[in-house]
Amino acid sequence: MPAVKKRRIVDSITKESIISNLANSTRLDERGLLDYRNLEIETKILKDKTNGSARVKLGESEVWAGIKVETANPFPDTPAEGVMTCNAERLPISSQYIEPGPPDEDTIELSRVSDRGIRESGMIDVKELCIKEGERVYSVYVDVAVINDDGNLFDAVAYAATTALLMSDMNKFTIEDDEIKMLDEKQPLPIKSVPVSTTFAKIGDKIIMDPNADEEEMATARVTLVTDENGKYVSAQKGKPGGFTFDELREISVISKEKGDEIRIKIREAVKNGA
Repeated sequence: MPAVKKRRIVDSITKESIISNLANSTRLDERGLLDYRNLEIETKILKDKTNGSARVKLGESEVWAGIKVETANPFPDTPAEGVMTCNAERLPISSQYIEPGPPDEDTIELSRVSDRGIRESGMIDVKELCIKEGERVYSVYVDVAVINDDGNLFDAVAYAATTALLMSDMNKFTIEDDEIKMLDEKQPLPIKSVPVSTTFAKIGDKIIMDPNADEEEMATARVTLVTDENGKYVSAQKGKPGGFTFDELREISVISKEKGDEIRIKIREAVKNGA
């Protein structure tokens, strides 16, 4: 890790323009305060190399997700449950502020928040990933690569990972004479929920959704909420040193559910079109 962490620098003219626009409830890219950038979702981008994959572009932010499903030994404390792990990596090509080498604290946070949203939503029924209790289970590896970073990677990574999981499959199996036999026939992953992440940022007294890179750098507070399709909050992550008032959080929670439903429809449409 570099001795001095590189930070995005927002020039004074851009800062003044952003603040001036926010005062009029608009943004430099002509969005409203609570509007998302254009969301593009493409599936099967790594068809022959993964069990499922997806590419997401959220404005200029671009991420690729790939899923690998393998057999493994279960953890001793959960002998009848499979394993799911999510890892996100910000590639040096994604931004001039990313250095090669071990992941920095922002990248580690990105991985953990993405993993938590999927895990706590119960998106995958890990009990149905059990092949033979105490001996063999399926292990689902979610790897997401950030190709271009223009802000709000929490949501972009979450959408790519969720879509890729919805597109994924695993081998069927039989147990004959107490022996496990893996088959060539495939079956979908045991999906039980579709979590959706929504991210808010606060600049001055204005709250915006889906901050781009400059807005993200200027923000004094950030919060990411993840809901399932029943409108239940399954995880949250607070970032930046500033805070939100109770009334602001109450408003954010309502908007998160509404926007989550809209984005969930887009994810399902992408999966349907790619099936």
